[in-house]
Amino acid sequence: MHQPTPRPDPAGPPFSAPAARRLRAGLGMRPEHVAHGMRVLYGLGHVTTGLVIAWERGTAHPAGRELTALAGVLWCSPGDLIGRPRTLREHRVARGLAPEDVARAIGMEPRAYLRTEETGTWRGTDRQSAALAEVLGLALPELVAVTGRDGDLADLLRSAVTTRWQAYVRPVAAVVPLDRPVLEGVLRRLHRDYQGRMAATLGWGGGGSGASDSGRAFLDRIAEHFWTAAEEWGAGG
Repeated sequence: MHQPTPRPDPAGPPFSAPAARRLRAGLGMRPEHVAHGMRVLYGLGHVTTGLVIAWERGTAHPAGRELTALAGVLWCSPGDLIGRPRTLREHRVARGLAPEDVARAIGMEPRAYLRTEETGTWRGTDRQSAALAEVLGLALPELVAVTGRDGDLADLLRSAVTTRWQAYVRPVAAVVPLDRPVLEGVLRRLHRDYQGRMAATLGWGGGGSGASDSGRAFLDRIAEHFWTAAEEWGAGG
């Protein structure tokens, strides 16, 4: 009987085929051993040797239960089998948690939490945000990204460095829960760096496209500059 060619699941986590191959080889296992273990130990009767090979070639991606079972057979965590998580769902899968587990930990109805994963829109409270970061092991930049606030942060930062940064301390603090002295120091530094860059470029070339290009490049990476400065400031910078 002809079987359709497996295709990657675009909604799935960023599965790492090289990691799966490397971990299996390190255990001295063959693809058929992996498939057998997933069928017998985890009840996934549909997993065949061909499917495991497809995963390792990157032509198909394991779904949630498959990823958890594959990690169990390979004696690793689900996070060892995926690339850098980008979405809320991917961070959850990397931790090997069910949606109900996360919902319970943050005090949210499971249906509401699943809707958050599906829409990418976070409507949780500050307390729930803190609990989410704790249960998923999220650093602050990751928390801002998975709760969909990274775009708002970038817009605020662009305004802060191109106008009066003092007026944006409170709005930025509403997005990023940093201590006020740290936040003020970071915004002051970014404002100084941007204005200094623009002044230097104008001085060298008399204005024109050089100034525009330099300023645009800085603004395009403003969030990256912000997190770098925040990390340095927090470490005593």
